[in-house]
Amino acid sequence: MKNNFDQFEFDRMIQDPTNYKAGIFYFNRKDRRILVPKRINAMGWTLNFANIYTYVLIFGVIMVVLIFKRLG
Repeated sequence: MKNNFDQFEFDRMIQDPTNYKAGIFYFNRKDRRILVPKRINAMGWTLNFANIYTYVLIFGVIMVVLIFKRLG
């Protein structure tokens, strides 16, 4: 599903403090992106915890680490 938001709307959603849980976890159901820039762009990227694919990504990374740890 494609977002119908322009860059201004994406920036507004990132800056909105109500889209953060506990002040650090980005949680916005309207934003379909998995990776979103942090409020301060120089700080990098964060995950959108309202997107189910974020949890798939986290689970996949954990599984890869566990597999390589077991092999090593």
